[in-house]
Amino acid sequence: MVDPDMGGPSRAGRPPAPQLGVFAGEEEEPVGPVNWNTLPAAEAAARWVALEAWVSWLRTAYGLSVLEIPPLWHRHDELVWELSALHQHWLACYGEGASGSAPLQWHRDFDDARHRLRRWVAACGTQGGADRPTLVASWPGQPPRDVEPARAITDRDADFQDMVRADVQERLDAAEAMATALSSPGRSGGA
Repeated sequence: MVDPDMGGPSRAGRPPAPQLGVFAGEEEEPVGPVNWNTLPAAEAAARWVALEAWVSWLRTAYGLSVLEIPPLWHRHDELVWELSALHQHWLACYGEGASGSAPLQWHRDFDDARHRLRRWVAACGTQGGADRPTLVASWPGQPPRDVEPARAITDRDADFQDMVRADVQERLDAAEAMATALSSPGRSGGA
């Protein structure tokens, strides 16, 4: 059976195919790395939504287990950075003008990324039904860090939305604090 919208085999029962325009952003900027540390609030919100859609497609299309992409991946920086890089790489390899062999390179890199994802998921201790923050070791001279207990995952989608709202608000607050500091009357120029 041929799917008239896709021009290929029917996708019945399979995850919807990602479309570059949806994942690359409406402005179709060139594909490049995402530095989550420097994104302004509006761009971060759009990037979170695009990454969430792509990760949902990826885990379904490739049948990935929670040992590779756990439900609360968005709560673990190491997973966000890896999945974000993989997403950008996918966009570059499947985008217009990509080499015909680029998807093969993506799949080689995806295989490497899956091994890293498994190691990080094992190290951070997140599971299918419960999650806890990634453990970060204290260095000599630093106070010991509290180990937070795992908490049950009751509504994964609501958690993602709450996290994005909190992330965007934190970025807005930081931008406002910077603007206030730069415009304060006590600020002097010169050496």
